[in-house]
Parts: sequence; structure tokens; C-alpha cells
Amino acid sequence: MKHIVALQAVVTADDFDREPTPAELDAVATEMPLVLAEVELLDVEISLLDRPVSEWDTRRLRRARRQVLAARRALTNQGAADAPVVA
Repeated sequence: MKHIVALQAVVTADDFDREPTPAELDAVATEMPLVLAEVELLDVEISLLDRPVSEWDTRRLRRARRQVLAARRALTNQGAADAPVVA
């Protein structure tokens, strides 16, 4: 009896075909407040492209910029807290 074997190499999943690891999902979750703040800032900037800026629009834009800065600061401080301490 002859055995039938595949003549091709074994097909394995590429790095592009795999699911995200728990560490990658945690990294995305950690950066999500910054992403949402940047999306809000972009939304404000887009809304101001085709109309004159009012006082309310200026406040909304300033608030969105502050949210982005606060999210960046929080993410940076969190990363600094996780860094190893060098003595």
C-alpha cells in the first residue's frame, strides 16, 4: 500500500493572519482615551471648515485640544510609572 502525502509545504498562518494577542489588546485599550480625544478634535476641526467660527466654536475647539493634551499627559505619565527604575 502506498501512502499519499502532500507535495507542498505545510501551510501555516502568517503573522498577518493571526488574532491580536492579549498584550496587544491591552495596549489598544490603554491608548483608547487618546484616540477618542483625537477623534473629537478632528470632528470639531472638520465642522469648522466651512463656516465662520463663533465664540461657542472657539470654546469647543479649545476644550477638544485640552482633552487631547490631558489624554497624552495621562498616557505619558502611565508609561513613565511602568518604566523600570534605574538606581
